[in-house]
Amino acid sequence: MENRIENRMKETLPAKFYTDPKYFTEELEQFYFKRWICVGRTEQIGKPGSYFLAEIGGESIIVTRSLEGKIHAFFNVCRHRGTRLCDKESGSFNGRIACPYHSWTYGLDGRLVGAPHMADVVGFSMDNYSLHAVNCDTWDGHIFLDISKAAGKLQDQLGPLQEKFRAWRSEDLLIGKRIAYTVKANWKLIIQNYSECLHCPVIHPGLKKLTHYLSGDNEPLSPHYLGGSMDLNEGVVTMTATGKTDRQIFPHLSAEQRRHVYYYWVLPNLLLSFHPDYVMTHTLWPRSADVTEVICEWHFHPDEFKRADFNCEDAVDFWDAVNKEDWHVSELSQLGIQSRVYSPGPYSHRETLLHGLDSILTGGR
Repeated sequence: MENRIENRMKETLPAKFYTDPKYFTEELEQFYFKRWICVGRTEQIGKPGSYFLAEIGGESIIVTRSLEGKIHAFFNVCRHRGTRLCDKESGSFNGRIACPYHSWTYGLDGRLVGAPHMADVVGFSMDNYSLHAVNCDTWDGHIFLDISKAAGKLQDQLGPLQEKFRAWRSEDLLIGKRIAYTVKANWKLIIQNYSECLHCPVIHPGLKKLTHYLSGDNEPLSPHYLGGSMDLNEGVVTMTATGKTDRQIFPHLSAEQRRHVYYYWVLPNLLLSFHPDYVMTHTLWPRSADVTEVICEWHFHPDEFKRADFNCEDAVDFWDAVNKEDWHVSELSQLGIQSRVYSPGPYSHRETLLHGLDSILTGGR
């Protein structure tokens, strides 16, 4: 009886999981506000006082570096009358964070250091009005936030991934290119598309020349991440239109690592692609049930930037084309699921990973 239950047909999710605004709001709370989420790279705030904003679910978070070099994150909300402190996506503070409304001023560690006209207010103490802090931590050069302060340790969420890709030395890599995409599809459709390559022969003519869509292996499903590898075809060095490049292969990769590309998703919003000569990342920012902003970045060894002839466009152009193919088919999926006649369809035996992914993303609902 148990085997019959395990082998029974598994189906895709009902439409509400991709279209219902109420479920979308609940989902953001569960996955983006109660887990560690990746918001950017330490490189983006390389100097003390530099900052960028992370926007999710109507909340704005300031991520900055203090004068002592420590990374901090705060809600973008003044403690005086609630005004947003910053309205530019990135920039640099001159040693202080100042409210543009009534000039309350905060140190880069969030402490209130200036509050005009409050000195004679009985019971007021600047110690009680620091900015609302957000837990932050880093891994491999990525900055993670725990908005709820209840997600536990980042190390527990990452598990074995912390050491799995040490050979790439990702914390030392530098951004060569950054592209922002707006995809008219639910964020889960993008992850599902990323997590299988059965569509590759049809959707990605350039990709199938470099790797076979049935090559490689997937790891067993984890509650916090999933992923696997794909083999590079014979004669292919890396993922570019030609399969070639003049960049050096990362020096610490094993012979096996040089012959594979590794694709991993870290729940909820970080997609990692490890190539022999670069690392590509996507971060997903759901804006509504049917719109997702995707930030794609290409990261390269710092020695490459020292070369007068350094050029990363071979990797960028290749994946920009593949990205757009994926976004288009994800949007087609969204449109079809929104139809009144849509009903869950059957998964094949090669899509069991997606069914497990559905269970994680819906909490078994």
